[in-house]
Amino acid sequence: MLIETTDTFLPYYTKDASSQHSNAIHGKYWVGDRSERWMVGVSTMSGCPVKCKFCAAGKLKKWRNLTAGEIVDQVMFVRERNHGNDPIFCKEFKINYTRMGEPFLNIHNVRKAITAITELHPKTHHYVSTIGLKGSDFSWIKDNITLQISLHSLDEERRKWLIPINNLMTLEELGAIRTGSNLKTTINLTLVDTKDFDITKLRKYFDPKYFFVKLSPINENDISKGNDLGKGVIEQLNLV
Repeated sequence: MLIETTDTFLPYYTKDASSQHSNAIHGKYWVGDRSERWMVGVSTMSGCPVKCKFCAAGKLKKWRNLTAGEIVDQVMFVRERNHGNDPIFCKEFKINYTRMGEPFLNIHNVRKAITAITELHPKTHHYVSTIGLKGSDFSWIKDNITLQISLHSLDEERRKWLIPINNLMTLEELGAIRTGSNLKTTINLTLVDTKDFDITKLRKYFDPKYFFVKLSPINENDISKGNDLGKGVIEQLNLV
């Protein structure tokens, strides 16, 4: 079984990227530490059946859902390798459900894992990503749980090509999502081409009162190269 887990950190001031209009790092050398913004990225599946056109997880021929215990174990794996750091003392401890897999195709185990991790580390903020599947229940996204929508294109047909699964929610349906989270819902755009960005549609469907937009670069891999997507159009994580 193959899974991906990440362990990252940033200076705390990057949490205020919205008012700065950028999450660029200030200065050349200091990039923060785990006492400030500590972020653990976990997989919810080994492999993924969605097979987005730029995602390396689609290269795996087989996939399966991870159990709640296997999701929690990824967090503990990172914790055990950072003995000098305790989430209770950092300004922000965040679990990003953004690595391998579509969390809402394994939502029962994801929610069990969130409950277990919150019991261990009550200050944890959970950041659950989704491509937006019809019929999904978002009523439980509240308080210390925030939703991220992997949009990637504001052109409906392009989006269906980039994310080749039959039951994608439409832009209008996605824009109607409301949660009880302490934070706005994030719209993530991994832009592979400038034509995937349309400010008119963004304003039409995604009210800035409820949504926060971030642009992400492509992590170039064999799948993205094979689909002639290159490195995309984003060179750094700037916000609009």
